[in-house]
Amino acid sequence: MRRFTEILDIAADRKGGREAVLADATPPLSADELAAIPDDRWLSAMTRGIFQAGISWKVVENKWPDIEAAFHQFDVARVAHMSEDWFYELIEDTRIVRSPPKVRAIQENALWILSVAGEHGSFGRKIGEWPADDFQGLLDWMQKEGARLGGGTGSYLLRSMGKESYILSKDVVARLVAEGVIDKAPTSKKAKAAVQQAFNTWAEESGYNLTQISRVLAQSIG
Repeated sequence: MRRFTEILDIAADRKGGREAVLADATPPLSADELAAIPDDRWLSAMTRGIFQAGISWKVVENKWPDIEAAFHQFDVARVAHMSEDWFYELIEDTRIVRSPPKVRAIQENALWILSVAGEHGSFGRKIGEWPADDFQGLLDWMQKEGARLGGGTGSYLLRSMGKESYILSKDVVARLVAEGVIDKAPTSKKAKAAVQQAFNTWAEESGYNLTQISRVLAQSIG
């Protein structure tokens, strides 16, 4: 496995310098900043990820203002205690992605957010306090406790909300394979742990955060 600076140089050669490579790596939010994000915005982000799974993201983007309206701006308590009448209205509502399993998952996630916020003060507080060197643990927790938040949905969600994160895109996986960290897209617990350890090693030796490292790995290939 190369040192991170070597991979950064590979990316810099391809993209026109280190500054260009790191330019679009938005700094992660602090734990307090994440804690201050209202719970309804977390439910909104989860819903966006759930609806985008398996269909064109552009379709969801175009529908998004109407989706927000259909779910009453994702009032968490209101969605959590969704009546059956409202559920059946939603799955017939042309403003949203009319998938009964996805709508039910949104309700389940609202209940989960209420539970976590009740224990920690806000859902974002729980996310913000989760250590970056156990990001895989956070993904596992979201997949286990949330609804339809596994796979890439969880990592894209966390990145969009400002959590320090890595995303195992095709290009990032290709770099990890090239460095001998894994031999294919990680699906086993052992492979996922190896990915986390590689990111931790690169972060410790370079001082860069997971978001920056992930972006550099991607640009060293794509």
